[in-house]
This record gives sequence, structure tokens and C-alpha cells, in this order.
Amino acid sequence: MNDGTITLPWLVVRQDDNGNRYRVGRYATRAEAQKIADSLDSRGHKQLYWVERLGQNGNGAPAAG
Repeated sequence: MNDGTITLPWLVVRQDDNGNRYRVGRYATRAEAQKIADSLDSRGHKQLYWVERLGQNGNGAPAAG
């Protein structure tokens, strides 16, 4: 990372009650992403929130437990 770029490989993803998925945000650490996902999930809405790690090709992949 000598080129000054910041890597944000952790995503928070939301799925609504219609099955639509959206990226909520990108984060530097899994702990930071999980904290946001837990906070959003605790609001009690029908949406689901989870954390994924971006793959080398830029695609999200579910983070291991």
C-alpha cells in the first residue's frame, strides 16, 4: 500500500424482505464491519445484515465465522 490507497476489504450487506441485496458500507477490519452490521440488525426491522470480505477480483464472498 505504498501508493497511498486505503484497502477496505470488508463489506456490510443488507437484504430486504423482497430479497434485494445492497452494500451498506466498506470497512478496513472485520470487527468494524461486524459492529456496524450488529448495530443495524438490532433495530428489529425485517432486513438482514451480514459481513462479507471482498475477493481479489472485487466480488464479495461470505466471511467465515
